[in-house]
Amino acid sequence: MLETEEHILEILTSVSDPEIPVLSIVDMGVVRKVELDNDIYTISITPTYSGCPAMDTIADDIVSAMKFAGFEAKVKLILAPAWTTDWINERGRNALEKYGIAAPRSASVDKDALAGKPNTIQCTNCGSLNTRMVNRFGSTACKALFQCNECHEPFDYFKCLK
Repeated sequence: MLETEEHILEILTSVSDPEIPVLSIVDMGVVRKVELDNDIYTISITPTYSGCPAMDTIADDIVSAMKFAGFEAKVKLILAPAWTTDWINERGRNALEKYGIAAPRSASVDKDALAGKPNTIQCTNCGSLNTRMVNRFGSTACKALFQCNECHEPFDYFKCLK
């Protein structure tokens, strides 16, 4: 049975990023292509960075989600072009913010914030821009740890990757 790519992407939306469970791999922009050949779907994915330890888990979860929906699938890893935070869709950015992780900003804002210059990284708790970087690395290497100077809550900032 031939399904539309939109339907397959809907199935894949049920597959969460193992490190940020509020994001699907579709919202993260990890899913790059869906192809059908001899009743087997090939789902091409790009890691958020080369050597990402979550890719095996993501591949297993894709195959399981497709099987649960009644389809056979295999996963193909593609490294080029490299993943960028620009591929996170609007739903994903909103989910990050609601979860307490500041969504990636532009490359220039990111460089200023990580260099300790006055920044525009908004607190995900109270919305204040009066924040400071505590550490260039947060709960994972792709995030930096910030703290709000108003409500004093710590929060992660998802670094911009281009």
